[in-house]
Amino acid sequence: MKLYLDEDLSPQIAERLRKRGIDVVSAFEVGNAQLSDREQLAYAAQVGRSLVTRNVRHFVILAREAVRREQPYAGIILCPSSIRGFEIRTIVEGLTRLAKRFPEGLDEYDVLYLKPSGT
Repeated sequence: MKLYLDEDLSPQIAERLRKRGIDVVSAFEVGNAQLSDREQLAYAAQVGRSLVTRNVRHFVILAREAVRREQPYAGIILCPSSIRGFEIRTIVEGLTRLAKRFPEGLDEYDVLYLKPSGT
């Protein structure tokens, strides 16, 4: 699984995931921190990475629009509000579980919610 963290997530998450052997980049690392949500999703699709975001509401809408327009993307992983942005360890553990579960990546148009361990 290849991941792309949008600007809503700390680049520390990418650093910790890489230490676990996960292929990940953040919007900050590739100079995309100022892109719109639509541009973030387009970038992730272009480079074949599942987009990870805390911006649930906007990306659910963008996912629906992409399906309607037949514009595939490489999956979206949503961090729900129950996981706060400063809970880096929780996010890293959740993404690690998903990377192990989907080593080849998500399918086009997949949208998953990240869940804390034990749920």
